[in-house]
Amino acid sequence: MRLHTRRNWAAVASLATIALLASGCTSTDTPSADAEAGGDVTLTIATFNNFGYTDELLKEYTDANPNVTIKHQQAATAPDARTNLTTRLAAGGEGLADIEAIEIDWMPELSQLPNAFQDLASAEVEGRWLPWKEDQGRTTDGTLIGYGTDIGPQAVCYREDLVKAAGLPSDPAGFAEFLGGKDATWDDYFKAGHTFADKSDSAWFDSANAVYHSMVGQVANAYEDPKTSEPIKLADNKTIKDLFTKVLSESPDLSAGLTQWEADWDSAFQKNGFATMLCPAWMTGPIEERAGGVTGWNIADVYPGGGSNWGGSFLTVPASGKNTVEAQKLATWLTAPEQQTKAFENAGTFPSQIEAQSSQALLDSKNDFFNNAPTGQIFSARAIALNESAQIFRGPNYFAIHTAVQNGITRVDVNKSQDAEASWNGVLSEFSELGF
Repeated sequence: MRLHTRRNWAAVASLATIALLASGCTSTDTPSADAEAGGDVTLTIATFNNFGYTDELLKEYTDANPNVTIKHQQAATAPDARTNLTTRLAAGGEGLADIEAIEIDWMPELSQLPNAFQDLASAEVEGRWLPWKEDQGRTTDGTLIGYGTDIGPQAVCYREDLVKAAGLPSDPAGFAEFLGGKDATWDDYFKAGHTFADKSDSAWFDSANAVYHSMVGQVANAYEDPKTSEPIKLADNKTIKDLFTKVLSESPDLSAGLTQWEADWDSAFQKNGFATMLCPAWMTGPIEERAGGVTGWNIADVYPGGGSNWGGSFLTVPASGKNTVEAQKLATWLTAPEQQTKAFENAGTFPSQIEAQSSQALLDSKNDFFNNAPTGQIFSARAIALNESAQIFRGPNYFAIHTAVQNGITRVDVNKSQDAEASWNGVLSEFSELGF
């Protein structure tokens, strides 16, 4: 569901490391130690950032199931959650929560370990999700190991007050046209940024890595051959080199030079640090958390390149758990349309369930913090605009290669320790070290 630009992601377990753990993972044939019918059971659920699973929402489940106690373990960031997950998988699953939330970019790696997770197939959930979302939750042999929570259709979140102070169109409709309207391109977005930068002391966007992440999210086969899953040699990957070069050519004038989820990024929300953010639906929650007291935020129903999906997560049930039957019941309930609609209202996590997306409750949703923006309508429109971009190919090495490229962008945009050419050479070296 959430962004992965922290440099320490390169230090956590890679696919090659995880693959070596397969033999140590608990088999799905292991009997569950769930409480006897009517007996008490404590379920742990591990998520990250904000899934919208409030205490009030979880209480609805425990009120209906008084024998169940739920302990919610919420990691501050996705990298923290991933580190915990891979570390405990390395220990054969010992210490994993009964339900583990998984981010989409991890799934191609983890799907190589079907025995590490319960098969969640059930007649109760047939037809619940968008087909491409359900497919993302399956292993290479078709086993369903992940129940989809949200998807990440993107709009543009922006500081209406900063744009207005620069003398530019600032209401949502006018700002959308300023960015290029329904046919907006990345060149339009950058051009608008230069116009803003000439009239303001604030940066145009927060992070070059966030922009790159969104641009590469519109590339069908960014890093791997979809037929063979073999990595595309980065030295020959003109598409990725061009995106890398383009972002870093624009960042000196337009970027705030920040890394999302780190302290400087957090504080920039209170300091007029930047005017726009490429904004998947789930990002509205983190913005509101960090920008409390700032009244200028709004959302424009527009996106460069047409549409893009950023993130989206799943709930899995580790096979090593002692309460796998009850855990699956809770995961089924949490990913039902009714609960995912409430999660959207709580945290902006746009549901992946077909029924939830058509619900009037979702379509009528507004967000007070974003100037009462009609978020249900905006992100529904952005979801329709996804088309093929939601189905880009992510193979088992996507995460590792993507991290290498993002590390290179960080060296230029954040650390300012190298120029773009030198940093690209570093990316090629890191790619070579991956051993493909």
